[in-house]
Amino acid sequence: EVPELGVVGVAAEGASEVMAALGKKGVKIAIVWSSGFGEMGATGRQLEETLVQTARAYGMRICGPNTLGLTNAFERMPLTFSQYADTPLAPGPVAFVSQSGAFGTAVATAARDRGIGLGYFVSTGNQPDISVATVIDAVLDDPRIAVVVAYLEGIGDGREFVAAAQKAMALGKPLVVVKVGRHSAGSRAAISHTGSLAGNDAVFDSVMRQHGVLRADNETHALDLIAALTSCPVPHGDGVGLITVSGGAGAMMADSAEELGLSVPVLTPGTQGRLGALLRGFASTGNPVDVTGQSIEDVTILSRSLDIVMEDPQVAVCVIWVQLLHGKADLLADLLVACKRKATKPFILCWLNSPAQTVKRLRQAGVCVADSTLGGVQSAAGLVEFGRARRRCASRQSSLVSPPQWARLPVAATENVSSIEAGLLLTRNGLSVAPALLATSIDEAVRAAEALGFPVAVKIESHDIPHKTEAGGVVLSLADGDAVKQACTRVIDAAKVYKPGAKIDGVLVQAMQTAATELVLGLQRDPAFGPVVMLGLGGIFIEALKDVVFATPPISLQDAYHMISRLRCQIVLNGIRGHAGVDRESLANAICALSDLALAHPEIVELDLNPVFTAPGRTVAVDWLMVRDLHA
Repeated sequence: EVPELGVVGVAAEGASEVMAALGKKGVKIAIVWSSGFGEMGATGRQLEETLVQTARAYGMRICGPNTLGLTNAFERMPLTFSQYADTPLAPGPVAFVSQSGAFGTAVATAARDRGIGLGYFVSTGNQPDISVATVIDAVLDDPRIAVVVAYLEGIGDGREFVAAAQKAMALGKPLVVVKVGRHSAGSRAAISHTGSLAGNDAVFDSVMRQHGVLRADNETHALDLIAALTSCPVPHGDGVGLITVSGGAGAMMADSAEELGLSVPVLTPGTQGRLGALLRGFASTGNPVDVTGQSIEDVTILSRSLDIVMEDPQVAVCVIWVQLLHGKADLLADLLVACKRKATKPFILCWLNSPAQTVKRLRQAGVCVADSTLGGVQSAAGLVEFGRARRRCASRQSSLVSPPQWARLPVAATENVSSIEAGLLLTRNGLSVAPALLATSIDEAVRAAEALGFPVAVKIESHDIPHKTEAGGVVLSLADGDAVKQACTRVIDAAKVYKPGAKIDGVLVQAMQTAATELVLGLQRDPAFGPVVMLGLGGIFIEALKDVVFATPPISLQDAYHMISRLRCQIVLNGIRGHAGVDRESLANAICALSDLALAHPEIVELDLNPVFTAPGRTVAVDWLMVRDLHA
């Protein structure tokens, strides 16, 4: 009989021989527990390459090496040496995929302690073949799985992960990710602002949010999210109702809720009236609702307040905060279980210093219980974020977008595209740029300025000087021909001092644009995800503030609006101190046009549009830098 699966646990030096024996037998998949491969350096990487080649020769797939294996609770199949399997497996609606073995075990055990059943727990190890994304794609097909959670230490093929995330969203199954390396900067030197700001984690975080993936800060946050996603319906709005026995806890939750992007609406007069009649004037009814210590005497106040608040049309999800109450724990549990049975909106119980057996009973009854104040609010925020993402993704033209194809080969040689050629390409692809003409002499520059109309700017044009301002090669607001002549001499002399020997192609004469809110748009080629589009606060503060977001093409109009909404500088975008706000419609269209450009021209390695002036009725780039692959 041909085994369905082989498990390899021999020393690294002998693993390929065992793999060949399995292949000859007809086995098509193997879990390789053995370590001593790529994680150990050059010698180990050679052993790993041989292992993979052996497997491929027989048409086999490999989970591992350097993995502690997997468990399939549905089939009672503990193919692992992890201590997690020392206790009988309890199936549930969650699949957990982890690059790390030991850390994954700790998270899996903590999940079980909280009553979260893991249908699958898979450790992928070094993953030269089967990756985290491969496993996610597979477990999503199981109708018994409702939520998938992953722990990542790095990502190889970002397109594969995006495809898995899109599949999860299309199926309505939340995907939660914990990823380390938040502060690791990209190692590739970049000449554009876009490239220098696109650290691996910044791109990863933005792309995950684009495709509806929920990112957890740590394992506790992940467990809180899983608990909420497996026990609560998805809310249809972002308003949160807060009910508490402590004014201090209510204020803390309200702060956390707004920081996490939730709305804490003042409850309607009708809702406040009903609460006032229940609480007899001794409590706060605006939101947060503080029922005070009267709840110690009458715990039914908590459940009745919850019922009233959840009926408020502005409230999409509730968080209820209590502490101690051990003497009436069973009664409170009875009341909250009854609330859960009839509720049409999600609610989360945050119970500090709770009795363990009561919490266990609540969780078994499907009530989401958080262990901390912040955990309760984060759970509510996760539910709301997934609801928003699901609505946004559902409104796209197609439910599943194929990831773009792009060359993964390293870029061997690049060139800076001339400003005129780059400007024409941008214009043909639907992006607005400030009109500009190239002049190769001072007299020609004057004629160009007269044709464009004063005032104008004069900029040095040289393939060898990508950043004109740093070279002193930009002079603005020139009102007449004499000023243009002086500016031409000035920028050419400055360029020769800045970079002796630079080939100067002439000067760029450009029509001045009315100042407006400055943003930056960019395009770069990410090592994992391929082409990514960047949006950020522009001008001289871009690198200092790093208020930027990214997305992978193709970018829908809904994705573009989502990018705009995720910038931290919303007060600037909305208009401040007499300055008009941005034209969100024209900016969103510009983002989509840049996305289309990326797909149509894969030879573009980097593109910087900085600054981009955006105000009511217009979004126009006044400076741009384009770099292309010479061999694409």
